Amino acid sequence: MMITCKLQGIIVSSHFIDRKVPKERTSAVVSRNKFRVKVTPLPMEPLTTNSDGEFGEFGRMFVSETLVMPLKELETEFKNALRDQVFQAELATALRDYVGRETPLYHAQRLSEYYKNKNGGIGPDIYLKREDLNHTGSHKMNNALAQAMIAKRIGLKSVVAGTGSGQHGLATASACAKLGLECTVFMAAKDMERQSSNVRLMKLLGAKVEAVNGSFRDASSEAFRCWVGNLENSYHLTGSAVGPHPCPTMVREFQSVIGKETRKQALERWDGKPDVIVACVGTGSNALGMFHEFIYDTDVRLVGVEAAGLGLETGRHSSTLVKGEVGSYHGARTYG
Repeated sequence: MMITCKLQGIIVSSHFIDRKVPKERTSAVVSRNKFRVKVTPLPMEPLTTNSDGEFGEFGRMFVSETLVMPLKELETEFKNALRDQVFQAELATALRDYVGRETPLYHAQRLSEYYKNKNGGIGPDIYLKREDLNHTGSHKMNNALAQAMIAKRIGLKSVVAGTGSGQHGLATASACAKLGLECTVFMAAKDMERQSSNVRLMKLLGAKVEAVNGSFRDASSEAFRCWVGNLENSYHLTGSAVGPHPCPTMVREFQSVIGKETRKQALERWDGKPDVIVACVGTGSNALGMFHEFIYDTDVRLVGVEAAGLGLETGRHSSTLVKGEVGSYHGARTYG
């Protein structure tokens, strides 16, 4: 079993992500034993995209005509960067020397023994993919650094971003400091109070932190508006698998290093693959980075866990994939 999120709170809702699941498979079997985690299957199309950024019925661009050309140009530059061996070598070096990759695959021995003791000696061997050991303390740095490099490659001098807990903002500020780019981070005022240490670090790295009334959604919207108002000079650095094409595809590509490393490390550790992979689903970058490598491995169960706040029936939760409605949100067709 592989877990890529911090172990905090209670699992309230969980489901399979981006995989067609046979009806008879309604539980995730960990390490081929009696320990089971009940999940609800969510049959969806495999995680593939065409040239228009369509993931089945989701994705694409739902933006004003003003943004179509900048996004098309970004897509072209992104594809060129993927084929550019110099860019890829620079990114690999930066991920190793600045971010600290590869991150360890840690055997949570006591946690594994706890479940085995509760089930008569039978239970999962649980491993944690330690993305918290990256520079700035989260997986966010993988994508932030790569996109900041693309911004500089394009010739832009200013980067804007929206952040919730501050992890993406901190990663963006750090990447911009490394590359000599101006950085403005929009953050909800209440989140700034709760995550004051991240705000202080962002400012120490030279970023300008702007308070926004509301939530992370409002901060993201304000960052988007700021970018739209200065398209010629600024770059909108998204840290989530949301927004118009090619943004989700870029996040997927740059976070996929998590899953690629995990496959390699599992092969080295036990000459195989994980039986079950569990990842938290907030705005998607963590889960997508881990899951993408294993999407077509039918013998690997993928379980995404969303937050349910005060409960699914209260309406005060963030479990959009279970309770959300499909519509146009931040420039793409998705659940909201």
